[in-house]
Amino acid sequence: MTISEPMLDITPVGRDLVVDVSQVFRTFDQDTAPVRALRGADLDVVRGAFVAVMGPSGCGKSTLLNIVAGLDVPDEGEVSVAGQALVGKTESELAIMRRKHIGIVFQFFNLLEGMTALENVLMPALIAGRKRKAAETRARDLLDLLGIGDKAKQSPAALSGGQRQRLAIARALANEPTLLLADEPTGALDSEGGEEVLELFARLHSGGQTILLVTHDQPVADAAQRIVHMKDGRVSDDGRPAASE
Repeated sequence: MTISEPMLDITPVGRDLVVDVSQVFRTFDQDTAPVRALRGADLDVVRGAFVAVMGPSGCGKSTLLNIVAGLDVPDEGEVSVAGQALVGKTESELAIMRRKHIGIVFQFFNLLEGMTALENVLMPALIAGRKRKAAETRARDLLDLLGIGDKAKQSPAALSGGQRQRLAIARALANEPTLLLADEPTGALDSEGGEEVLELFARLHSGGQTILLVTHDQPVADAAQRIVHMKDGRVSDDGRPAASE
């Protein structure tokens, strides 16, 4: 079985926008001085694309990812994911949107250590209201597809770094998200574990999964089909070829 099989239901349909960010501003209040994290950022991601947002620390890339995920809200600008406008939604509405459309892979995994690997993948589906039998079948399939099916009964603490990130990816895919977001997904891994995770992203993308990741690491960004560069809170290069004159 491969990740591109219909079980995952991630085949792209059309070329519609999954992410549409327009002129987004975000400032954080600090004791010393306000931090202008985003200063008119624009970004679009079409269905089925694999896009990396790259830039130095403090350029605003993680803030942009959090806004796309509905974990933060902009001070100004417009954001839509899978055709849904996020600005103006309540916290509960944003939570429902995330459960339906977004899977998130964090740098430091954010796994539930008191649960087994299988239970970690099950949890998002159960929260979303899926029946346990169907959710467990999908969870086991995902663990198998990501090469850790034999770890289903183990605690995340018993897994290697690469296996823990595979588990985090499986959990992010539990609800068949429209969009997979990743924040420095190889940052906590050694080189071997990082290569394994990038290979998984490439396989998911080849199966049609829309992926948006942020990184400061060029080799990680190179795994994507399009690299967007950020500087000083805005996109400085959107990764598209320059228009011919």
